[in-house]
Amino acid sequence: MSRLKISAISYLNTAPLLWDFEHGAAGADFDISYTIPSGCAQALRDGTADIGIIPAAAYATIPDLVIIPDVAIASRQAVRSILLVSKVPVQQIRSVALDTSSMTSVALAKILFAKWLGGAREYAGMAPELETMLAKCDAAVLIGDPALQVDRTRYLTIDLAEEWIARTRKSFVFAFWAIRKQALAGRNGAAIVEVFQKSRDQGLSPKNLEAIAQEWAPRLSLTVQAVRVYLAHNIHYYLDPACLEGLELFYRLAAEIGVLPRAPGFHFV
Repeated sequence: MSRLKISAISYLNTAPLLWDFEHGAAGADFDISYTIPSGCAQALRDGTADIGIIPAAAYATIPDLVIIPDVAIASRQAVRSILLVSKVPVQQIRSVALDTSSMTSVALAKILFAKWLGGAREYAGMAPELETMLAKCDAAVLIGDPALQVDRTRYLTIDLAEEWIARTRKSFVFAFWAIRKQALAGRNGAAIVEVFQKSRDQGLSPKNLEAIAQEWAPRLSLTVQAVRVYLAHNIHYYLDPACLEGLELFYRLAAEIGVLPRAPGFHFV
């Protein structure tokens, strides 16, 4: 039987999830490619990948997916890497550049504006280059590693996860592992789940988390302590009941304002 194809995200926040694939035995059993979050979604939609760490928003747009349980990229507080960066106070924002790498954070920003920040704005999808985005728009949604590198002393910044949690009292889920149902045919689903959960657990062990921080800090021009805190505290790596509650609300609100189609119920491996 051929090896399953994984589409992964090349951001710091996925490094713990991929530990066993990059440093352990799991990598020998899968073919892994790296892209941006929206690219993961497209790979599953096209069938060029079997498994992807998909943006949560993509689950509402791609049929016949099942979720690997208990593994996520989520937040229960400020996340630091999902930002609205603005040249003007929120009330004065008229136009927003939306990071084309993103699906979930784009939908989240639109929900926050529509429900709590004074109504929809003019939106334009753009590559994640902050200076260019702000040259053309009043504000920009920026995600992942570029957001971690923003100089917050220069701009008004709103942490979108923190804003969501303040408004809803719910956790927020940005991404999770999903598998095309067809790819599971004839395979041991429980064994696949175990591989992905074990990889997360290995990546979050103190020794390996420190190794990730040491590797990524110079790559992103951040301090080791900043990376360490980000991975250990800002990101929550479990798709637990509280996260599922937040995810259900996200899907409901996104459908209400027409940002996403109605999402299917949760189907797990």
